[in-house]
Amino acid sequence: MNLHEYQAKEILNSFGVRIQRGYVATSAEEAVNKANQLHEETGTDFYVIKAQVHAGGRGKGGGVKLAKSKDEVLSISNQIIGMNLITPQTSKEGKKVHQVLVAEDVYYPGPSEIEEFYVSVLLNRANAKNMIMYSTEGGVDIETVAEETPHLIHSLDIDPKIGLTDKNATEVASSLNLSGEAHAEMTSFIKALYKAYTESDASLFEINPVLKTSDNKVLAVDAKVTIDDNALFRHKDYLEMRDLREENPIEVEAREAGLNYVDLDGNVGCMVNGAGLAMATMDLIKQAGGEPANFLDVGGTADSERVEKAFRIILRDSKVKAILVNIFGGIVRCDRVANGVVDAYTKMKDEISIPIIVRLEGTNSDLAKEIIDSSGLNFYSAIEFKEAADKVQKALRSS
Repeated sequence: MNLHEYQAKEILNSFGVRIQRGYVATSAEEAVNKANQLHEETGTDFYVIKAQVHAGGRGKGGGVKLAKSKDEVLSISNQIIGMNLITPQTSKEGKKVHQVLVAEDVYYPGPSEIEEFYVSVLLNRANAKNMIMYSTEGGVDIETVAEETPHLIHSLDIDPKIGLTDKNATEVASSLNLSGEAHAEMTSFIKALYKAYTESDASLFEINPVLKTSDNKVLAVDAKVTIDDNALFRHKDYLEMRDLREENPIEVEAREAGLNYVDLDGNVGCMVNGAGLAMATMDLIKQAGGEPANFLDVGGTADSERVEKAFRIILRDSKVKAILVNIFGGIVRCDRVANGVVDAYTKMKDEISIPIIVRLEGTNSDLAKEIIDSSGLNFYSAIEFKEAADKVQKALRSS
C-alpha cells in the first residue's frame, strides 16, 4: 500500500525521525489557514506547496512550488488542487490532485552549507536482508545517478536477526562525509528511519532528499513509503490511510470481490488459482506471442459466482483479445470449476465476444474437459501447457 507524502511523514515523525513540518489541505482557503498555523508554530515566512499524489517527479510537472507570501499560497494552491498532474511516473492523462501539503521552508540561511542526500531502506531479496541505500547525490533523480554515476550510490546490508547497530549507522554518516554535529544528527536519523521501516512492516522507505540544514539539523524533506499489504492486519491505523482515488479502480473492485488482481498492459487476460501458476501462465502467454493483460488469482474457490466476477473484471480492459483460464484442481475438483466456468459464461454470453482458452488440470480433469467441450460455447479446451499456448496463439491471430 502506497502512502502520500504527508502520511509517510506522520509515520516517520511517530518514530522520532525529524521531518519538514507541514499540513495537508483540500482547498486553497484551507491551505492559507494551514500556512498561518505553520507560521505561528515555526516562524516560517515561505511555504512549499506540494501536490499529494502517488507519483514521483511532482516538481517536474508543476506540482511542487514555493510560495513567498500568503497570497501566493492561495494562488498556487488554486492552481495545483484540481489539476491533472503529469509526471514521468504517471500515465499521459496524469493524476488528479485532490489535496496539497503546505510545508515549512527549511532552506534558510545559516552558518554552514546546506546539503542534500538520498537515503532509503528496503528489502534485498537476493540475500533476504534489509538494505540501506544512500548517496551524497540527493534531491535529484536517483535513477539518473544510478545510470550515470553508479559509484556514488552505496548500500549496506542489515541482517534482520541482528538489526541495525550503532556501527552501521555511524558508517552511513561517515560515508556521507559528515562530521561533528551533522554526523551525530545523521547517525540518529538513520537509527530512527530503520526503526520506522521495520516496526511499520514497510517494504520501502525512501527519503529524497534528506537535508542537512544550514544549522546542521538532518531531516526528511520528502518521503515515499510502501507498507506491506500482508501486514496491514497489524496496522489498522495505516489501513485507514489508504486512498482509493490513487489506485487502479479495477484493482480496487477486484480486491473488494476477494480476488488478487494486478492490471498489466497486455492483450491476454489470465484467470488462475495460485501465484506460482499465475507466473507460469504469464510465461505461457509470452511464449505464445502475446502479452499478459493482468495477474488474476481466483484462489481456491472457483465457483460460478467467483468466475463471473473474474470474467467481468478482465473484460473491463478493452485491450484484452483473448482469455486464458488455467486452473489446477487439487482440493477443488476440475469438474466443479468447469461447471462454474460454463455457468458464468452462459450468464454473460451476450457480453463476451473474444475467445476463451480453458486448461483445467488435476482432479477429474478429463470430466472437466468433456464439460467444456460439450458446452457449445466459444471455448477452446486444453490439457497440456503447449496445447494451451498454441490455442492462445491461434486466438490472437484470428482476433
